[in-house]
Amino acid sequence: MRPVLLGLLAVLALHLSLRPAQADPIAADSEHCVINVRSDDVLNLREGPSARAGILTGMRYGQCGVMVMGECRSDWCPVEEGHYSGWAHRHYLGMVSPAMYCVTGVAQNDGLNLRAWPSTTSRVLTVLAPNACGIIVLPYARDGWQKIRADGWEGWVRRSYLTGQ
Repeated sequence: MRPVLLGLLAVLALHLSLRPAQADPIAADSEHCVINVRSDDVLNLREGPSARAGILTGMRYGQCGVMVMGECRSDWCPVEEGHYSGWAHRHYLGMVSPAMYCVTGVAQNDGLNLRAWPSTTSRVLTVLAPNACGIIVLPYARDGWQKIRADGWEGWVRRSYLTGQ
């Protein structure tokens, strides 16, 4: 009996390890961005909640402004992307945070550089005040860097310089 139980547990573990990772939580009536899509591919916006449904348009990695318009059905969520309404698979959607983050750990006579790419050698888009708040966190992070939206700009900052309100 024990070898049978171990065998079943091994099969279950293998099954769970083959499932794709789930994206961040999805929230109805909230903005989301396209994630988990290769740079040479698109997320298909479909006519219905199925991979067999017709394709309305494609959305590239990094596209934000995708609104989830209601409750998801299993892994499929009803969305609007500005020009089309359809269905997208939840694995490829990342929720945009509310504007609740602030700059922290920056001297009062200094500022936080908002950069075009996640690198200290990247071009500075703007400088955020040391007490800036109302920062939106986008669902992209890399090597300690976080993509944000602040004061009409989108760019990258070191995650260690952000705190929730």
